[in-house]
Amino acid sequence: MIREATHSDIGPIHDMIIELAVYEKEPDAVTATPADLERALFGENPALFAHVADDPEHGVVGFTLWFLNYSTWLGKHGVYLEDLYVKPEHRGSGYGIALLSNLAQICVERGYGRLEWWVLDWNTPARGFYESLGADALTEWIPYRVTGEQLTELANRQK
Repeated sequence: MIREATHSDIGPIHDMIIELAVYEKEPDAVTATPADLERALFGENPALFAHVADDPEHGVVGFTLWFLNYSTWLGKHGVYLEDLYVKPEHRGSGYGIALLSNLAQICVERGYGRLEWWVLDWNTPARGFYESLGADALTEWIPYRVTGEQLTELANRQK
């Protein structure tokens, strides 16, 4: 069963975020706390959304975290999928497809123009899974990021 996340899902989602970071070879990269997730998902004017795969026997076994983006070319919002994770012991049970299908349904129902996400280049199981569902890798686009001290320096360049 796929459903919107509730306050009681914060702990399991946070645990799976840590599992995902370990899988992605960045075990120390997670600085977000359950309280951070609580504020982002359920605070005043939330801009982050989450759905969970809730197994009747095992509880929450997967999740998606997503937010809206906007395409100036399409003139429409879209969904950016920040994380999709299913616990390893529940992979192959249809939860990943159900979670992704749920986001596609949200896009279609709300008139959003696209659903997009990033995948690490070495994560061939995920890439194969997404491609089997009809997703296209956007190899012509190179993501950029500014964080930490560089973000502060860039912010101060206009002063």
